[in-house]
Amino acid sequence: MKTTPFTKYHIANGAKMAEFAGYNMPIEFSGINDEHMTVRNGAGVFDVSHMGEIWVKGPKALPFLQHITSNNVAALFDGKAQYSCMPNGRGGIVDDILVYRIDEQTYLLVVNAANIEKDWNHICAEGAKFGMGTGHGKELYNASDEICQLAVQGPLAMKIVQKLCTVPVEEMPYYTFMKTEVAGIRDAILSATGYTGSGGCEIYVANEDADRLWEALWKAGEEYGLKNIGLGARDTLRLEKGFCLYGNDIDDGTSPLEAGLGWITKFVEGKDFIDRAFLERQKAEGVERKLVGFRMTERGVPRHGYELADPEGNVIGTVTSGTMSPMLKEGIGLGYVKTPFSKPDTEIAVVIRGKLVKAKVVKYPFV
Repeated sequence: MKTTPFTKYHIANGAKMAEFAGYNMPIEFSGINDEHMTVRNGAGVFDVSHMGEIWVKGPKALPFLQHITSNNVAALFDGKAQYSCMPNGRGGIVDDILVYRIDEQTYLLVVNAANIEKDWNHICAEGAKFGMGTGHGKELYNASDEICQLAVQGPLAMKIVQKLCTVPVEEMPYYTFMKTEVAGIRDAILSATGYTGSGGCEIYVANEDADRLWEALWKAGEEYGLKNIGLGARDTLRLEKGFCLYGNDIDDGTSPLEAGLGWITKFVEGKDFIDRAFLERQKAEGVERKLVGFRMTERGVPRHGYELADPEGNVIGTVTSGTMSPMLKEGIGLGYVKTPFSKPDTEIAVVIRGKLVKAKVVKYPFV
């Protein structure tokens, strides 16, 4: 198993560790509910160094990214980030990603940990069609093993991080970033994207600067009650906000339109992206299933893989993500259902141990 530069701190702090995407990662520290509420009400720090970082550079960078991603990269400006996905040429999704525009010829892609190798192979194969080289000093470069990342999340997060910065950062707009000095580390990337819906930022630094960042962050966060947060609470936090998780809610067999990601699928003039014709046709004709949010109206906790049914027990879909919401104190989930059952307030059921447990389709975010 791989480790991150912060693994030693997690073990020292008593984390429950487990394998995730090939890394030895902290699943929980004080308990998922406690960690969840800490992020909603205060501030928590996540080690997300397992995520992948891929550079795309040069005069062909923009047309290349317009080809491999669904969103309109041309709409970005320096210091702006964008949520997007990479269509796979078969109507599905290679991965959902973040695109950071450093300048007009320099972009950083942040990809999911479990998909780094798959994404890199896909990017290299498509890059070859554009005559783009791969490796250090080339147009395409996989820097995933050189960069570590901490996500500081919660309503108090930016107050903590401001103490580490020499420029104002507390009012950073959502989905913007800056290259700046953090904790005395030059050329850190500070971004405000977030996967919890509670505000905060991500800090990217070189691996060799990890200890310096970690020590400074905890010193700055002491007065604000900063806590370690594991991947367990990261999952419940993102689910309450209806954020997709690759491998659960989206994958190589789901289209962005089925997944409710039409807002990152831009059919703008001149953007000839992979699967454009297929997705345009799908948009015009409609989809047979849709990803929906649902809340349990009877006591029960939905789990990934459970069947979804109509009130008569006819199977209409599958749960992709589910949990007991720490904020709502009731079961919530995401799942694909046949399109006629996708309207809010539609009564459905989750099949739990052979029984139909009532639920209702709702709009998300849940909180």
